[in-house]
Amino acid sequence: MSEENKEQSTANDNAGREKENQHPMPPIVINSQYIKDFSLEIPHAPEIFKEITQTPDMKINVDVNARHLEGNFFNVELSIEMDGNVQNKKLFILELKYAAVAALNVPEEHVEPVLLIEIPRMIFPFARSIITNSLVEGGLPPFMLNPIDFVMMYQKRKQAEKK
Repeated sequence: MSEENKEQSTANDNAGREKENQHPMPPIVINSQYIKDFSLEIPHAPEIFKEITQTPDMKINVDVNARHLEGNFFNVELSIEMDGNVQNKKLFILELKYAAVAALNVPEEHVEPVLLIEIPRMIFPFARSIITNSLVEGGLPPFMLNPIDFVMMYQKRKQAEKK
């Protein structure tokens, strides 16, 4: 009897493995990430470097846009604009458009939140690294962007659409 049970469990295990081998599609697949546009200006260099005695006044603007490409493929673009001022002089102007092409395998009602929350959350660390490294390579002190609350950004966007 114990041999019969072994045979039955083996047959069930094989059937289960066949289903596992079908590999369900993951809900989000980032196919590529790229810099669409990037600009760093330090208009008063090199004189302005002498005037950096404290943390510059910073203005940061972040936006997210998404567009359908074809099938279940979408392009998600994270736009970050930063201005830094020292003693009322422009220290730097930075603009970055960092994007990703992603395939989504989620229910229709989840597409928009995934495009405007989850994918930006996934690609933000790469954009932040580009910004930090570029500022340092540009001769500026290292600035680390704090994490961004993409859920709050999405909620504000939805509220604005209702008005």
